[in-house]
Amino acid sequence: MENRFSSNLLVMFFLPLLIQLCATSEYTRPSPRQLIFRAHNRSDSEPQQVHVSLAGNDYMRVSWITSDKHVKSIVEYGKSQGKYESSATGESSSYHYFFYSSGEIHHVKIGPLEPSTTYYYRCGGAGPEFSFRTPPSTFPIEFAVVGDLGQTEWTASTLEHVGLKDYDVFLLPGDLSYADSQQPLWDSFGRLVEPYASTRPWMVTEGNHEIESFPIIYPRGFKAYNARWLMPHQESGSKSNLYYSFDVAGTHIIMLGSYTDFDSDSDQYKWLQADLANVDRKKTPWVIVLLHAPWYNSNQAHRGEGESMRQAMEELLYKARVDVVFAGHVHAYERFTRVYDNNANSCGPVYITIGDGGNREGLAMNFEDPSPSISVYREPSFGHGRLSVYNITHAQWSWHRNNETNAVIADEVCFDQRIGLGYGFPSHGLEIKVAPMLFRVPVGPTESDSTPTLKTRQSHLLLASEASVGLHHRFHLRTLPIHRRGTRRSTNTEWFDSVSCLDDPVLKGLAKKYKKT
Repeated sequence: MENRFSSNLLVMFFLPLLIQLCATSEYTRPSPRQLIFRAHNRSDSEPQQVHVSLAGNDYMRVSWITSDKHVKSIVEYGKSQGKYESSATGESSSYHYFFYSSGEIHHVKIGPLEPSTTYYYRCGGAGPEFSFRTPPSTFPIEFAVVGDLGQTEWTASTLEHVGLKDYDVFLLPGDLSYADSQQPLWDSFGRLVEPYASTRPWMVTEGNHEIESFPIIYPRGFKAYNARWLMPHQESGSKSNLYYSFDVAGTHIIMLGSYTDFDSDSDQYKWLQADLANVDRKKTPWVIVLLHAPWYNSNQAHRGEGESMRQAMEELLYKARVDVVFAGHVHAYERFTRVYDNNANSCGPVYITIGDGGNREGLAMNFEDPSPSISVYREPSFGHGRLSVYNITHAQWSWHRNNETNAVIADEVCFDQRIGLGYGFPSHGLEIKVAPMLFRVPVGPTESDSTPTLKTRQSHLLLASEASVGLHHRFHLRTLPIHRRGTRRSTNTEWFDSVSCLDDPVLKGLAKKYKKT
């Protein structure tokens, strides 16, 4: 039978821990809202803590817990309420942590499933019916992004605001339950998020509050996290549940582990290298990374804690032209411009810290003053974010501050991955526009050009029929006429579904190859 706590016992047990945490903090936090503890109110054989996650192309994993150890790991599902045309079986396990014994934890992979489709399902052959909707197969797609969630009244407020507007996938960059070795809080967290996590896939990575290690007895940590929140690491070639990747509707999502080895000799580093090398920007033009400890942070909280990981891995993300990196850990919101190696760089990712989901420790109020030039917006408030990817070139990010009754958009930015190709000043050749900057490729008539350029005062530019820009799409650069005298022209500008940068090695190569003689 599952352990159950009274509210009085919870207060007596956790109050000293909260006092200790506040006393050892290096920064001042406001008073957090009250902890929420969800008790078990179903029969021992009925499913509880139900959540779903993506598990490979066209598959979902359904996870739940039963107090009864003999319930079968089976999921029945179909497209109509109460009519289950398909079923799948999986596996179950349990774990012990000191004097705590978990219920039976079930994981069942179901599919193949159709995109943008609502499925009704039942776990273990009995109990209530649940439903989820699969993500779309193509754009547009919307992600809800929340870090450092916890289980307080602020958590409930954040989740309520998230649920007021539809989304396709929930992304959580670490610090889920804040159980911190108090295992019944893992159960309470699972019950708290079930109304949301059972209806849309939740994709999570670990934070420091998931470690729960203990010398000699539990030296490797993550016992509860790995048992309860199984992610598609095997499907993505990872040896560990602490880091993995997945594709969904034109986006490639990489979940990195801040609390497992990440140096150049580590399994995670080698896996990340291989994963980025296998990204096909024709299929997934957007690449998004999530991790817990931020690499860029102007808050006084947790300064420098992600620095060693940044030094080890940042170049991999930069060369792969990752679009956005989300982090948690710092209990505030902050958005940086595109950055590489501590400097603004149009080729680098946008870095966003969103560790403000509702944790029990309160907010990180103190920021560096003055604000560094690479920090665009920062605010110590609880809230959530939304990333809406509209197509292969455009996406929109918005951060929603928690209010008593609604979520207020406090920060918003658009992403544009287009390349502009068109006429430039004829004497200087082709201009490749990368908003808001310009890369000029000097060119002259090519040997294959049959146009009598000297007589007509026109030349033709013939570049390679295909060119790879970083790791982004391939695109065609067709033969274009360039008037060698006259006014600037831009009427034939064409936009390509790709992105590039001023220091892109391919563009440098083109400039060298087609330099004017």
